[in-house]
Amino acid sequence: MYIEQIYTKCLAEASYYIESNGEAAVIDPLRETQPYLDLAEERGAKIKYVFETHFHADFVSGHIDLARTSNAKIVFGPLANTSYQIYNAKDGEQFDLGSIQIVAMHTPGHTKESTVWLLKDENGRDHCIFTGDTLFIGDVGRPDLSQKDGTMTSEDMAAMLYDSLRTKIMPLADEVMVYPAHGAGSACGKSMSKETFATLGHQKIHNYALQDISKEQFVKELTTGILPAPQYFAKNATLNKSGYDPIEEVLQRGTKGLSPEEVRNFIKEGALLLDVRKPDDFALGHAKGSLFIGLDGSFAVWVGTLIENLNQGIIVLAPEGREKEATKRLARVGYDNCLGYVDGGLAALVDADFEIGNVSEVSAKELEMQMEASDLSIVDVRKPGEYDSCSITGAQHYALDFIHNQEEVINAETDTFVHCAGGYRSMIAISILKKRGYDKLVNVKGGMSAIKQTTIPLSEMACSM
Repeated sequence: MYIEQIYTKCLAEASYYIESNGEAAVIDPLRETQPYLDLAEERGAKIKYVFETHFHADFVSGHIDLARTSNAKIVFGPLANTSYQIYNAKDGEQFDLGSIQIVAMHTPGHTKESTVWLLKDENGRDHCIFTGDTLFIGDVGRPDLSQKDGTMTSEDMAAMLYDSLRTKIMPLADEVMVYPAHGAGSACGKSMSKETFATLGHQKIHNYALQDISKEQFVKELTTGILPAPQYFAKNATLNKSGYDPIEEVLQRGTKGLSPEEVRNFIKEGALLLDVRKPDDFALGHAKGSLFIGLDGSFAVWVGTLIENLNQGIIVLAPEGREKEATKRLARVGYDNCLGYVDGGLAALVDADFEIGNVSEVSAKELEMQMEASDLSIVDVRKPGEYDSCSITGAQHYALDFIHNQEEVINAETDTFVHCAGGYRSMIAISILKKRGYDKLVNVKGGMSAIKQTTIPLSEMACSM
């Protein structure tokens, strides 16, 4: 028996490759399928099943492409309805894989179709569970993502999850391993651990959701303090139900080099120029009107949060050699309409007389010195919880997550200093605000991490420690 967790930090997502006696299965695969095909080939195995724990909302699964290229069977649990061919497992149904078995455990609560897959080893012992978004390390899945039909409330779903955990998962032995679909950083839960697996016994002690609490307490805990889901979640879930273009076609379209004239014409037709370089590079020079979301950060999550049209035509301005990576990571969250990349990068646009802008930047120490001399306009673009726990005294809060749906707080007539935790999100926010016509924006390099090293007044004494 062989199990490999394939963890993708950008999405905080875990997929799994399982193998026994030359037969393999993949659970919750990413959009790009080649790594799973390569692994099976290297190990001399044939992929027999693609198991899905539920309809994912935070990424587009590669189950359709992987089944097509490997001739594997796509298996969902009960209640999953799709526009393509799948096999719906019955609760308790067993699937043979070499000399091991995979057993379906229907665990509704995160979504109605959510199913945990239990692996029994060669001796028939319960070895591990692949829990999807039903059970994380330190947390459980949010209950508010599948209520669009209006038949169930978040409270209803949370109550179902309470029952699923206690009737299906908690009776399993403490030594059973828990392999979830996500770790810390995912918006599918509230307080996931940075660990990506643990024993069930460990979780029975340390996971709040598995403690001896009433259903009412559980429901209240689970439904309190949930931030609204990013706008792309519902759209990705729909793609996972209805299907999508083959990944090979998406990558072929998106990796076409475009001349400055082609870029100019696409922009006139409504295309978005997406700058995926480093924040410092964007600050030094960028095409005016471009949106910055750097590859070296939570790229896919911010693309899905901030680019509201899933079919938006996108032109990528990428570091040389990373154009295909950008296209692939766009496709992971369903942005398949990448038209190509700027051949020659920013230099080509400069030579073609594109309007070029820049972003003023200061260090936290420079900000401190300027604050001593006069009152400054400071905007904090972190999440509400980050701002509430520690912020610069007098700073305005303007969370990047909701930047499209909140009133402007920026004074266009004076310099505004923008910061986040480290400098990545603040540069994204500045690029959006510049597109809206705000020019007097200054990025605080190093964000709150650097600010804490100064004597800048903070709202809570504890956050300066």
